[in-house]
Amino acid sequence: MIRSYFPKCVTLFALFVLSVGALDTFIAAVYEHAVILPNSTETPVSKEEALLLMNKNIDVLEEAVKLAAKQGAHIIVTPEDGIYGWVFTRESIYPYLEDIPDPEVNWIPCREPQREWNLRPRSRRGVSLR
Repeated sequence: MIRSYFPKCVTLFALFVLSVGALDTFIAAVYEHAVILPNSTETPVSKEEALLLMNKNIDVLEEAVKLAAKQGAHIIVTPEDGIYGWVFTRESIYPYLEDIPDPEVNWIPCREPQREWNLRPRSRRGVSLR
């Protein structure tokens, strides 16, 4: 039984490799947008306001990615600071950051997001390009 299963797996894998190899070109999209920022990036905002602003920017980026995918893009490049913006001071950027747990703490945030976690960006799944 195992012998008959193995050739099927090899055949399927070979077909997959051949189909991926057939794509010798990709369509790329580059997106830039006016980041939604607080009135002053030098004045700290609350964590709640920072989260609200980041979620607004995520919404804008998500719509742009969906539109690019509908137009045939395989690779979509977004700005590295497109979620929270730029021109912050050390104090004013803090509400946009998340704490990294101490390595001594036995905690995996993705598995237990409610533990020791005051505020976090909403969970999102990747945007399907199909």
